[in-house]
This record gives sequence, structure tokens and C-alpha cells, in this order.
Amino acid sequence: MGIPVIQQVRIAKHIFEHLLTGDRRFPLVLMLEPLFRCNLQCAGCGKISHPPEVMRKQLSLQECLAASDECGAPVVSIAGGEPLLHPDMPRIVRALARRHRFVYLCTNALLLEKRIDEFAPSPYLTFNIHLDGLREQHDALVGRRGVFETAVAAIRMLVARGFRVTTNTTFFGRETPASAARLFDFLTSLGVEGMTVAPGFSYESAAGQDIFLGRRGTTALFDGILRMAPHRPWRFNHSSLYLDFLAGHRDYRCTPWGNPTRNIFGWQRPCYLLDDGVAASYRELMAETDWERYGVGRDPRCRDCMVHCGFEPSAVLDAVRHPWKMAELALRRAARSRANPGS
Repeated sequence: MGIPVIQQVRIAKHIFEHLLTGDRRFPLVLMLEPLFRCNLQCAGCGKISHPPEVMRKQLSLQECLAASDECGAPVVSIAGGEPLLHPDMPRIVRALARRHRFVYLCTNALLLEKRIDEFAPSPYLTFNIHLDGLREQHDALVGRRGVFETAVAAIRMLVARGFRVTTNTTFFGRETPASAARLFDFLTSLGVEGMTVAPGFSYESAAGQDIFLGRRGTTALFDGILRMAPHRPWRFNHSSLYLDFLAGHRDYRCTPWGNPTRNIFGWQRPCYLLDDGVAASYRELMAETDWERYGVGRDPRCRDCMVHCGFEPSAVLDAVRHPWKMAELALRRAARSRANPGS
């Protein structure tokens, strides 16, 4: 894994504190969307279809901090939209870091060179750079030439300046294990701390509905990726059990409350990907959402979902409750690696 030990320890402490009190539903990551506005129009995005009056809205510094305080999650993933379009983003990041929140600032990197001097390296700040493939593929998916080169230059600049850097890749239907491996090899060569990966979620509002993998395509893709992983120096920003789930080797139910979403409308029900209205507070979200309605086999919109915002918490909690599963997985992968040394 690419997650630093200090962060793993803090998350584990957070989990044990809740489990010891008998709390069944608690957050691991706050998904914070302080704006939907963006400077790109990506093919698989469900956020940019809102009307202009919505796209002009943004959360204030005080609203962002209140959301973090309400929720109490040790990790805050700031997405959107493009967070660097928010004029107060450096102040938001600094204030969250003072609260000892691990902040992942998810950005397409187009504004990083312009705004980098407003940030300082910190163990609590990670720039999570959006890259959905190598040059031709990424630029096609985001709808603009030159974005890949800008993002790569930004990664090199951040690494040279001592910032924590990860990447965020969403895979779509034309991806193959071989093309994913080429991307991972390249990103690893840039010195990134870890790589976040996920299959694209088929938002109803996304323009291109024919680009998504589906569950069968996802498991085939990630099974192929994980067969190569033991022979590559790749570091993923995920638990091993979640990656095993993506490859179709274990089954999990979604844990939608594990990564609750606060956006410009309120607390989004039930998760980052589905929008069944909003709650006015985190307490209301947790107490008044019918969580049993959602998930594979319950809501048709969830049928093909395997995205980390719902299933990573399930895998993390499984690892904490049953630590021997990690050892079993490591032994299985070692055996597979010895049996297929050239795969």
C-alpha cells in the first residue's frame, strides 16, 4: 500500500474507538465538494450538468470546517468540480490540517503551477492528481489536448518541492490490463506516493453511457492487473482486500456511510455517487437515511458499482475485524507469483 504508517495508525485508532463503543455506522473519509464548477468537461462526470446558478455556488471556509467537525472522519477528500477554482482553498486546507485531518486535494492540475505557492508541504496534505490514462487517452476523456502534459509537469513539480502526491485514475470500458500496466509503470517512475484506482460509475446524467465497464468488465480488468502487480513496484492507495474485491475474488456489501458527502446542497443521500436528496446535518443523514434500501441487489442503480467510496470502507473494516484475511491474501498472491513468475 502507498498509505503512510502514521495515517494507517490514525485510521485504525478511529475505527477501534467506534467499534469499542458499539457504533455500527461511522465515517472513515469525508467526501467534501465545496463547488461543482470545473475547467474541464470529462466524459464520465456527473457533476458538470447542473445549471449555471448551481455551478456558481460554493461552500465557505466555515461551512467546510463545520462539516469536518460534525463528521469527525480522520480523512477529508476534497473534490468537485475543480477545488483549485475555490479562492479560499489554501485556507480550507490549512485549517483542516490544524485539526489533524489528512486532506486529499483532488485536482486536474491545470491551476497548480499558478497556485502552488499558496500551499506548503505537510504530512496532512496530499495532492491527488487526476490521470485517466496516458497522453492520448487522458486528453480524449477530459476533452482537451495538453492536459496530460500539464498534469505530469505538476506531479514532477510537487515531488521536487516535497509534497505528498498521489494519482486518481478512473477506468472505462476500453481499458486493458496491459494499458493499465503502462500507465502504472509511468506514474511509478514519477515518484508518486500511491495510486488510487476505480471503475467508472455510470451516472445517469453522464453524457457517455457506453463507456462504462460494468461489473464483469471490472473484475476481468482488475484480475489481470493484480496478476502483474507482484512483479511491478506499484503502490496503490487502497487496502489489499479492496483490490481483491475489484478482481472478483471476494464479495462485499457497500458501506455508503463510510464516506459521507457534504456538498453545496447539504449532506448527500446516500453516498457520493447517488443523489436521493440531502440532509441538513450529518446527524440527520445518519439517523434518517434508509440505508437498507441501497446496494447491489437492492437498488438497480447500484448493480454495477464497485467504487472505492462505498466498498473500500467495507474492506478496511473487514481487515480490522479479521486480520488473518490479510495474511491469507498475501500467501495466496505469493503462491500465484511463484507459479507465474513471468506474468
